[in-house]
Amino acid sequence: MSKASTVEAERTKYQLLQPLMTERLRRQWAACEAESLGRGGVSLVAEATGLSRTTIWAGRRELRQRAHRPQDDLAPERVRAPGGGRHRVERDDPALLTALRTLVESSTRGDPQLPLCWTSKSTRRLAEELRGQGHAVSHQTVAALLDALGYSLQANRKTKEGQDHPDRDAQLEYINQQVRAFQEEGQPAVSVDAKKKELIGDFRNPGREWHRRGQPEEVRAKDFLDKQLGKVIPEGVYDLGRNEGWVSVGIDHDTAEFAAASIRRWWQEMGSPVYPGARRLLITADAGGSNGYRSRLWKVVLQGLANDLGLRISVCHFPPGTSKWNQIEHRMFCSITKNWRGKPLYSRAIVVNLIGHTTTETGLRIQAELDTNDYRTGIKVSDQELAAVRLEKASFHGEWNYTIAPRE
Repeated sequence: MSKASTVEAERTKYQLLQPLMTERLRRQWAACEAESLGRGGVSLVAEATGLSRTTIWAGRRELRQRAHRPQDDLAPERVRAPGGGRHRVERDDPALLTALRTLVESSTRGDPQLPLCWTSKSTRRLAEELRGQGHAVSHQTVAALLDALGYSLQANRKTKEGQDHPDRDAQLEYINQQVRAFQEEGQPAVSVDAKKKELIGDFRNPGREWHRRGQPEEVRAKDFLDKQLGKVIPEGVYDLGRNEGWVSVGIDHDTAEFAAASIRRWWQEMGSPVYPGARRLLITADAGGSNGYRSRLWKVVLQGLANDLGLRISVCHFPPGTSKWNQIEHRMFCSITKNWRGKPLYSRAIVVNLIGHTTTETGLRIQAELDTNDYRTGIKVSDQELAAVRLEKASFHGEWNYTIAPRE
């Protein structure tokens, strides 16, 4: 048999057996094949299998050792002799883990003596600093050690809300009770808020979308307001019982009048058809902003809304610092943000369409409309105008919980 035929035959056998063999069995099988081929067998098997000659010779030594000293042979389940292979770096350098912890431990932040206190703690910088201390380590090894120590790459998390109001939890429970009571009676309960303002034009929108490789959508480098295209203000109303909402896309200012106009449009387009016998309306809102509990104008425009709709409007404000618990934030606005991720908002029509086509697996449905009205800022409400509001404060935190009745 020619050399080429021999090599091909050995390659075929190796490819068939390779998935079934351990590292130890692989080198010992190669040694057996080399022995059976006689002179030049090691070279032929190395060429056929891709194993190095050193590996095949190691297999041959193991076979000879087994023949002469069977009692010294490894157990069948072992691949290497105890202690074989490269030692873990932390075993050869016991001080390495302590040095690494010292560099990354967050409790030492602010210590001017810490070498990496004022720089990015990347694996490459950590490895560089460790090598400077006499530890032989690569950035890949640093990454593996950090993982073993329980560290991971993490971004900052917004959890600190400042000092909590002593009745924070009680107010949240009160809001929950009011929503349940309204829903059990078949009365509408909604969550309202304004989404952040969005620039119109070829501006970057966070997130990623699929495009041909190397052909990202190009946008402006600076996010300066385009005076011709302007901006938009999405003001939302989310029905807590029906998982649907309304968004008025304003183009002027976020005022109490704009917030009330959005509620009015929701009632006309979505609320009144599904709540034909409604007598009351519950609104949950943030503590501040255009619909905050301190806003006089908010109460005045709600009086006008109650008069026009013929509904007793109850309002429950979330305690200061708890706006993230407002249902509209993580039931509707977050879905809108996901839907237009990575898409520049070139026009107002695009904004309206993207909002209106936002859906979720839980059945969220949103209607949207452009509101081109002007809403003046700086409106002052006199004491007489505020006194004319038919406002009934609740016994529990009346500044947060109140009802405005329509005039006779």
